[in-house]
Amino acid sequence: MRRRLVLGLAVVTASGVLALAAPGSAQAAETSCAGRKVKTLSFSTGSVRIYKRNGWICAITLAKRPGVERYMMVSVQARGLRPVVDEGLYSRLAGPRKTHAGQRKVRVKGAVGGGSVSSGWIRF
Repeated sequence: MRRRLVLGLAVVTASGVLALAAPGSAQAAETSCAGRKVKTLSFSTGSVRIYKRNGWICAITLAKRPGVERYMMVSVQARGLRPVVDEGLYSRLAGPRKTHAGQRKVRVKGAVGGGSVSSGWIRF
């Protein structure tokens, strides 16, 4: 009887700890890409940061002056595949978006308001 009570209490405590930890870890995953930063493409209203890890390419677009909602976009496309796009009205960043590139060339695009950048086909 006592053993069941201790086990039940442990399960409830562990689930409470996970519930408290989950929102912070989910938010951290939404605002960054895993891997090492391989390139930053800067333009007048923001920048696109590109990361690589195990053949995966990930990109996020960051506003130079965050705070006001405006059109933002990030697009990652491996050669021969469809682009993976995130666009809409955001105040701080668009993305992250990732695709598996392997050894293929990749094209990355980003925009904030009226400013934009495109990398062309490059190999990472």
